[in-house]
Amino acid sequence: MMNWNPNCWNEYDDLTKVVVCTPSVLHVPDQQTATDIRWEKTADSDKMKHCFNHMVEAMRKEGVQVVDYSAYLEEEEKAFHEQLINRVFVRDLACVFGNKVIPGEAGTTMRRPEYFHAHKIFEQWFDDDHYSIHENDTVNALENGDVFVLNKDAVFINVGMRSSYESAQALKEKLIPLGFSEIGVIDLPRRGDTMHLDMNFNIAGAGVALAKSYMRYFPVEVLTRSGSSYVMMHEFLKRHGYEIIWTDKVKHTVADINFLNLDPDTLLISSKAHKKIFHHERLKKKRLIEVDVDELEAGGGGIRCMTLPIERG
Repeated sequence: MMNWNPNCWNEYDDLTKVVVCTPSVLHVPDQQTATDIRWEKTADSDKMKHCFNHMVEAMRKEGVQVVDYSAYLEEEEKAFHEQLINRVFVRDLACVFGNKVIPGEAGTTMRRPEYFHAHKIFEQWFDDDHYSIHENDTVNALENGDVFVLNKDAVFINVGMRSSYESAQALKEKLIPLGFSEIGVIDLPRRGDTMHLDMNFNIAGAGVALAKSYMRYFPVEVLTRSGSSYVMMHEFLKRHGYEIIWTDKVKHTVADINFLNLDPDTLLISSKAHKKIFHHERLKKKRLIEVDVDELEAGGGGIRCMTLPIERG
């Protein structure tokens, strides 16, 4: 069992412990293969590993304890697991809601083995008070790239392409007893570039969110203990203390929006991110640590997708 105390009440407090997974040993050799597996472009596994190592080193330099869960696989599982092309995207596997680790559920059969293996390892790492492998028994699709813990009161979930509305309702029944009062549910279009919420939205520190401009038109259903109601997305974020910066001129969604908060003042970002986003008055004092993850971004995910925070604060 790891000597960890899961603790994540938002997206921006000091990150102290995070889970990752080394990328697959398989190459994505041509565009047709990339299209067939729903990647954006070709990728070389050696270059992916190189990018991954730089990302991990950047976090460790900032004092973050980084743990690769694939190092804890059983020997008979490793040869199979290292061929899973999406295994680097660990964010989807689980989420820490306050002090509770709740496992996700794959929204596509291609990714189910990762969840199966990771959840068994998490069962060894965390005690019964913090984790149960059965917490996701009532959900049918919940990939945590669709989930944001806004604060101690609210969680924001997308129920689009990879996470279901029924799962959001089931999750509500687990979150209300933990102290959360509102679960905001948005339903983004079902496209490759909107596969997960964090490909179009992110938290950039206390009271600051980035979002693609089209999201201004989407309502949010607010689930509470007593029922539900509807507000527009910006209204839901505002009542939980967040100003939204609309990124209407972003060309590379993953590189620009899919970053990781290392602490309230520091963001780990892709070297391909457009810096003009961070020229906003609320962001211009941020310390930006750039890492080249271009080869890893070929899979359609970015730095947030490749990191699973366990402890913040």
